[in-house]
Amino acid sequence: MRFIAAYPAGVLAQVRELVDAGQLAAHLDRRYPARHAVQTDRALYEFTAQIKQDYLRSAPPIHKVAYDARIDVVHHALGLHTAISRVQGSKLKAKKEIRVASLFREAPPEFLRMIVVHELAHLKESDHNKAFYRLCEFMEPQYHQLEFDTRLFLVRREIEAASPAAD
Repeated sequence: MRFIAAYPAGVLAQVRELVDAGQLAAHLDRRYPARHAVQTDRALYEFTAQIKQDYLRSAPPIHKVAYDARIDVVHHALGLHTAISRVQGSKLKAKKEIRVASLFREAPPEFLRMIVVHELAHLKESDHNKAFYRLCEFMEPQYHQLEFDTRLFLVRREIEAASPAAD
C-alpha cells in the first residue's frame, strides 16, 4: 500500500479493513460507477484545453497532451508536465507538454480530471506548495478527496495485479 503510506495511521487502518474484507473494489465502484470516453490523445488534449480555458486563460499555451504508458514505470508518477526547448532559427522556443499515465484510460472521469487539474496547476505553480493546492481546489473543489480516492484506485490495481488470476 505504498500509494497511501504517508496518510495517518487511522486512515491506513480503515483502508486495511476494506482490503482485508475484500471490499475496496466495491467501495470504489459504488462511489465512482462511471467510466469516461476520453480514450485518444486528441480527446485528452481537448478535455485538458477545456479545463485550461475555463480556469487558466492567462497560463502559457499547451502544445501537446497525451497518454503515456511509460510514466508509471519510468517516472513513478501519474502525470508529467514538461517544457521542451527547441531552437527555431536564432530563437529558443519552449513547448509545454502534459503526459498522463495510460492507466487513466480505464479510470473514472473524476480521477482523470484530478490528474489533469494537477498538471495544469503546474503551469502557474511549479512547487507543491499552498498556492499550488489552492489553485487545484479552485479548479476542482473536491481535489483532495479525489486525490485520496485515486490513491485507493491505485491500491486496488496493485492488489488485483498481485492476486492470482481466477480461472
